[in-house]
Amino acid sequence: MTKTRTGLGHALAYVILILMSVIFLAPIFIVLFNSFKSKLYITSEPFKLPNAETFAGLENYISGLAKTDFFSAFGRSLFITVFSVAAIVLFTSMTAWYITRVKNKFTSFLYYAFVFSMIVPFQMVMFTMVKTANALHLDNLWGIIVIYLGFGAGLSVFMFSGFVKSVPIEIEEAAMIDGCGPIRTFFLVVFPIMKPTAITVAILNAMWIWNDYLLPYLVIGTDYKTIPIAIQYLRGGYGSIDMGAMMAMLVLAIIPIVIFYLFCQKYIIKGVVAGAVKG
Repeated sequence: MTKTRTGLGHALAYVILILMSVIFLAPIFIVLFNSFKSKLYITSEPFKLPNAETFAGLENYISGLAKTDFFSAFGRSLFITVFSVAAIVLFTSMTAWYITRVKNKFTSFLYYAFVFSMIVPFQMVMFTMVKTANALHLDNLWGIIVIYLGFGAGLSVFMFSGFVKSVPIEIEEAAMIDGCGPIRTFFLVVFPIMKPTAITVAILNAMWIWNDYLLPYLVIGTDYKTIPIAIQYLRGGYGSIDMGAMMAMLVLAIIPIVIFYLFCQKYIIKGVVAGAVKG
């Protein structure tokens, strides 16, 4: 009886998970097959698969690439994402190691300041942030990396700190006995151990930065269009939208981050669990 109930429980769990997967993946597939339909049929028949009458081939992709200057926007988004994620992973991991290993009032204050920053809504600070960015000349491709570092530091430091608490300090002490200073100890001993959490932090921040529309729009505006801003500008006058080109560009925008996620997904659970260690 117990085995039967266990089997039914597992079967029910699989059914629920399959249904949830379909619900989450459905919007992606809808965008994908609509990107190959004529724009006249996208709004009238959004849930139907392309057929001989509605199929538009690569017309939407060609039109979208021409209208959005997609490759320039792709290059800017890639530049901002790669350097922002690299800065977040490097600096927040070093910060987390320092405030975890050095116990005093200052490091405790820093830790709780980073944790508090996680609960502050972006809308509360965005106007002040834009004014500050303009005053400090951060309204460019390099400056926005500094801003992303600030906004991404809270969660990243929290996760890295949880992981560092689970690392035996004896490993670091052994490295220092062998002649390693703090910098060499971090990069040669501590950081390699942080790999699962570092990859998790990189994935979470890469997905956020790559898809972010509001922050680049507020800080760098239309001078340096990223992919979300370029796609938004497919809206024409009087509310008209080229739905075919928009669907095609959304597919192209999704592909890189999905590939990155699939390559690194096995580290996510390890990193989240390790970062949740209670000190």
